[in-house]
Amino acid sequence: MAQTLVIAEKPSVAGDIARALGGFKKDGDFWVSDGMLIGSAVGHLLEIKAPEDYDVKRGRWSFANLPVIPPYFDLQPIAKNEAKFTSLAKKIRSRNVTDVINACDAGREGELIFRYIMQATGSKKPVRRLWLQSMTKDGIRTAFEHLRTDEEMKPLEAAARCRSEADWLVGINGTRAMTAFNSKDGGFFLTTVGRVQTPTLAIVVAREEEIKKFEPRRYWQVRATFAAVAGAYEGVWFDPNFTKTKTTAPELKADRMWTEDEALKLVEKCRGRDGFVTETVKKSTQLSPALFDLTSLQREAN
Repeated sequence: MAQTLVIAEKPSVAGDIARALGGFKKDGDFWVSDGMLIGSAVGHLLEIKAPEDYDVKRGRWSFANLPVIPPYFDLQPIAKNEAKFTSLAKKIRSRNVTDVINACDAGREGELIFRYIMQATGSKKPVRRLWLQSMTKDGIRTAFEHLRTDEEMKPLEAAARCRSEADWLVGINGTRAMTAFNSKDGGFFLTTVGRVQTPTLAIVVAREEEIKKFEPRRYWQVRATFAAVAGAYEGVWFDPNFTKTKTTAPELKADRMWTEDEALKLVEKCRGRDGFVTETVKKSTQLSPALFDLTSLQREAN
């Protein structure tokens, strides 16, 4: 019996799809109905192989063996998820399965998870894309009525592969280069490098250096109690000419004075004097933002 295989990114989504479409029964890791089979990954199932799996120079990590740029990128199952990949691959290769629907998360990473699965199985079966904007039953059914073609998803696939392969190249070459540099006087000092890890670490280090160099400095503020129709309130003086730029030291603020004499002079100017404040209020109406759908929620969370 001919079947369409649907691959979701996680088991919970596979279950949601089965319940939305109706008529499915659970059979092991899969949801089964007449003409359709729904399975899932558990996030990434495969990863790019390490350099030792390629025809590159081995041995000590040194600058002489860099850069490592393999002639192609191959894949291997992630150890903890190998059983899940084997189960999916068996279904993909099954003669009963005539085509495959990518129901992984609507985004670059979801596209990559699915493409790596198809690449590792060597399958050339027709592929369509389920682009889920909402996990409601109506949203899932609507998405199935508007499946995207494989050709439409090629740009997203290319972007996903570029990100993955670039991360691999930066990580492998950067880690080996920095380790070789830090180990040049003997020993082995592993120094990992990553596209996200290294800039984030640099921010932490820069902040730590700022903390170490910080020197406490006294400052003064001028506060006054004001009478208003609604009741008395405390106000703080600020310099109306103060402008903060990218080069302004973080301790410099509009409400701070750096000498006691300057603060006392301001107090004397204000003591015993009356002042009037006129406030103009312009009311406006603004609609609340629309509620999140699944895709916009994931983007915001990222």
